[in-house]
Amino acid sequence: MTSIRQSLYHTNQDGQPPFSSGELQQWTGHITAHPYRNYLYSYPHKTAYREFASPLSLAELWRDEPAESFFLYMHIPFCGARCGFCNLFTLPDKRANVHAEYVDALERQAKQWAAFTRHKPYARFAIGGGTPSLLAPAQLNRLFSIATDIMGVDLSTTSISVETSPETLTEEKLSILKEHTVDRVSMGIQSFVAAESAAIYRPQDPEVVYRALELLGQYDFPVLNLDLIYGLPGQTVDSWLYSLNQALLQEPEEIFIYPLYTREHTIVKPGDLLSQSDIRHDCYQAACALLAAHGYRQYSMRRFAKEDAGTSKELLDYSCQEEGMVGLGCGARSYTRNVHYASRYGVSRKATESIIADYVAAERYDTADYGIVLSLAEQKRRFILKAILHSEGLTVADYNRRFGSSLWEDHPELGLLVQSGFATEEEGILRLTPDGLGYSDSIGDWFISGEIREQMQEFIVP
Repeated sequence: MTSIRQSLYHTNQDGQPPFSSGELQQWTGHITAHPYRNYLYSYPHKTAYREFASPLSLAELWRDEPAESFFLYMHIPFCGARCGFCNLFTLPDKRANVHAEYVDALERQAKQWAAFTRHKPYARFAIGGGTPSLLAPAQLNRLFSIATDIMGVDLSTTSISVETSPETLTEEKLSILKEHTVDRVSMGIQSFVAAESAAIYRPQDPEVVYRALELLGQYDFPVLNLDLIYGLPGQTVDSWLYSLNQALLQEPEEIFIYPLYTREHTIVKPGDLLSQSDIRHDCYQAACALLAAHGYRQYSMRRFAKEDAGTSKELLDYSCQEEGMVGLGCGARSYTRNVHYASRYGVSRKATESIIADYVAAERYDTADYGIVLSLAEQKRRFILKAILHSEGLTVADYNRRFGSSLWEDHPELGLLVQSGFATEEEGILRLTPDGLGYSDSIGDWFISGEIREQMQEFIVP
């Protein structure tokens, strides 16, 4: 890629860089050779976080945050079991007393954070994990009390989302969600084929899944989302489409499809799949066609939804750039415009148990000591990535207005997206084409800065 990067600053009269056919071919080959490099759900990735030289005062940090509304996120890091593909901050632990102690700590944290985050309204509220619905009803109910009574969330103007799993759903828990006007319930199914679930260390009886879906249907939440994974051990395109069709029978308002990722620190290792063909791109293309035929619009590489999916609430606006993210709980990230911070990151049981124990034992939560301070250059990259990897695209004028500089002068390499056909620029919006969306992960990986990439590579996952 060196020759490409050396030629980026030679632009023509309209500000877009001309690339030779050789450069374009080299770049396109780089993007298409390995489509599934990284799932860039945030930028910078948490593996780029480090201990701050000195703790940052959260009161000062949030006082100057320019976001007009905030997003409250609560992280529940407990699951019934760790799936074979999972590298998230989560701990397999079903003990009710452990959950209760954790929610106690989350409430202590909320009481301290409310002092410096209640000056602006919340437009979004999500409870994720882990598996939040693993909590006992009393603890699940407490999370909503913490949100409304302590953090100041107005349920009538806030979009509310909760993650669940089939084996944890009960009428009592769903009644709590309904009572608190939850707008979106997301359930991770991954596969309707028992053998495929077992292959990723997720023993799951399809009948349990169907019972959970039937129960969910009785509560008529505005948005039901179902998560599925393609590229599983032993999976074929036909068995993938079987699972997708089973999901479509439920008529969910939203479907997320994820390619399987394997890493050395997950249970299913990259070498475990060497004996089978990589069918992920074939599965993705087949899913796009099937979902389009059933009236689902594609919003990103992963998200497909019905055009009319949504809540009847009059919601406050919230930036797609995900600034003003207030993350409560161990493992939750918080985003201000120029500082991202969180608890330390781990995957192994020993590491996650230790980090959670420190969180539960803490008395003060009013400083940030682990994260990253974003330079102006990294703020620009984040702004670009969070826009172009979604179908809405990046409005060039928004970028120019926010940063006081020209998008094409700052990042002429984006012209490769247009010249390759992976993106278009029409009416001032840089937007990935359908083909480009399919390569979102490799495009996102390509756009990571050298400095951030180096920090990520130096990180040793505990």
